[in-house]
Amino acid sequence: MVGKKKIAKILCGILAVSVLTGCGTQKKDNTKKIGVIQFIQHGALDEANRGFVDGLKEKGYEDGKNIEIEQQNSQGKIDVAQQLAGQFANSKKDLVFAIATPTAQAVLNATKDIPIVFTAVTDPVDAGLAKEWKSSGYNTTGTSDKVDIDEQLKLFKELVPKAKNMGVIYTTSEINSVNQVKELKELAPKYDLNIKEIGISNINEINQNLSNAAGTIDSLYAPTDNNVAASYPLVGDICVKNNIAVIGAEPAIVEHGGLVSKGIDYYELGKMAGYKAAEILDGKNPKDIEIETMKELAITINTDVAKKLNVTIPDSIDKAAKKVTGGVN
Repeated sequence: MVGKKKIAKILCGILAVSVLTGCGTQKKDNTKKIGVIQFIQHGALDEANRGFVDGLKEKGYEDGKNIEIEQQNSQGKIDVAQQLAGQFANSKKDLVFAIATPTAQAVLNATKDIPIVFTAVTDPVDAGLAKEWKSSGYNTTGTSDKVDIDEQLKLFKELVPKAKNMGVIYTTSEINSVNQVKELKELAPKYDLNIKEIGISNINEINQNLSNAAGTIDSLYAPTDNNVAASYPLVGDICVKNNIAVIGAEPAIVEHGGLVSKGIDYYELGKMAGYKAAEILDGKNPKDIEIETMKELAITINTDVAKKLNVTIPDSIDKAAKKVTGGVN
């Protein structure tokens, strides 16, 4: 038989293990888990992603310290975005950051509980991500890359007053792009422009479709379109070779052969989204955080392209613009 003293020791041991185990389960990990889904890899979205992380850090949330960020990229595939959104929902992330409209839509379809912050979404209401800009009414908030097309066309006509036939290359299945084309066509008569739509369904169609249209246009509008943005070097090369003046909704196209842009700084746009994410991590409800656009748009001009196209830059624009070179072989 086991002695009383031995039984007492065993019971004490069990009690000690129970206390330690209990303490272990009670210990809480305060690290917030953040999932990031970027729709496709290109300069604008990469910069928005970087800005988001830096924005969080500025507000006291740093990856590897008090937050844990899991980065994913759907490589331009909606079905992959949906799979990743489902994985983040099932793993119960504390917040999901969705870069571009298709990923934001995928995440909202996957969860109505986890806070969602988006960026690089042109019209969140039309995309079904919010009921209104001031308050989404859902578990969403974020920043929009919507730009003033009227201002862009006004700038472009100051530089290229004789432009008449403007092409617009865009992804026909991307709602943001479709809306931009609609607005462009509505504004075109004001600037004496005829708009030729150059629709694509994927990146692989850009070369053929744009090349085929090159002989019928003297200018090109490049909207905030993910497939087009991922192919700026190709778009710029085709247009430079055909003496087509390109105006872009964001500056990256200007570095690859576009003439001018009055558009978004995606790093700053991402940083703004990071600030909103920090508010949520601090305890605020996403629907109580207004969706915002960038108030200040930057002018960027490629001086090499301007020289090739014999474009004279007015002093007023020259002083305000950032100058870049390149894209001309």
